[in-house]
Amino acid sequence: MTRLVLAAGTTDTAAIDGLSAAGMDGDLLVHTPSADAEILGYGKPVRAPVTPVSPAGCPTPAVVTRAVRERLDLPLTVVDAGLAKPTAAGTVTVGATPGRDIREEEPVLTAYGAWEAARQFGRALDEDLLLAETVPGGTTTALGVLTALGETDATGVSSSLASNPLDLKREMVAAGLETSDLDAGSCTGQPRRAVRRMGDPTAAVLGGVAVGALETDTPVTLAGGTQLLAVAALARHADADGRLSLATTSFVDADPNVDLSAAADAFHLAVTVPDPGFDDSHVAFERYLAGEAKEGVGMGGALAVADAAGVPMADVREGVISVYERLLG
Repeated sequence: MTRLVLAAGTTDTAAIDGLSAAGMDGDLLVHTPSADAEILGYGKPVRAPVTPVSPAGCPTPAVVTRAVRERLDLPLTVVDAGLAKPTAAGTVTVGATPGRDIREEEPVLTAYGAWEAARQFGRALDEDLLLAETVPGGTTTALGVLTALGETDATGVSSSLASNPLDLKREMVAAGLETSDLDAGSCTGQPRRAVRRMGDPTAAVLGGVAVGALETDTPVTLAGGTQLLAVAALARHADADGRLSLATTSFVDADPNVDLSAAADAFHLAVTVPDPGFDDSHVAFERYLAGEAKEGVGMGGALAVADAAGVPMADVREGVISVYERLLG
């Protein structure tokens, strides 16, 4: 049995104009993780006031992961990894609080405590784990963590936007490094410090869960793109040497700004890249083909689980349309 563990959190970094497509409206962006957790759990937002959609109309990847969950027995656990708004989804609490702007000196004040509580939680889990995130602005904070660890050459960084604002991300990371009096690589071998000084709370939570699970030889698959590559780096810098896999979408694999092969070598990852076979036959697929979203909310991992279970991708696509129409049709 595989369990999907979703770390849902927020960072004020997402409010920086031009960084994230994880919501139609900047004022509603803070509700995205709460809504994603509800969509995975209940098939629709319950308490959150919005279904996350990008400004160009791309639906949240939670639609895809929910479609898979409606076809497979894929148990879900949501961890409150610094939610700024309430969610009706049941959550595990590890003491994480919302993250501050990456340009502040310590954007994740609860990094150390949340990491340790999450590590204990990970040690207690005895099912195969699929670790996922929902955090607007997360590719920028992931770049911050990877830079602090000295690992950017091994990964690159993706984006939820069709046109990746790499220069802006690098500018924000550089500002954060300066504020924190850090250089690239200053946190080598210090993963919790890297998160506290340059990350977001979901990285602390997923890093802790991954390390705890690996300590007890629990199989761990990181379900995502850049943010989960940052988690892989955190785990390896914490000297966790167990078997670690990554499942991410074909959209991330096709991104010229990401080098999955280099990341696999650097962090000793077995990589799976499922292709959902999206085409332009439905609005739910079109923006993914245009390069938006690409990953998130466990999309790549859910597709990999479906493929391994023999669920045809045509059935998954039908499910995506069904969930989309229910939410946005």
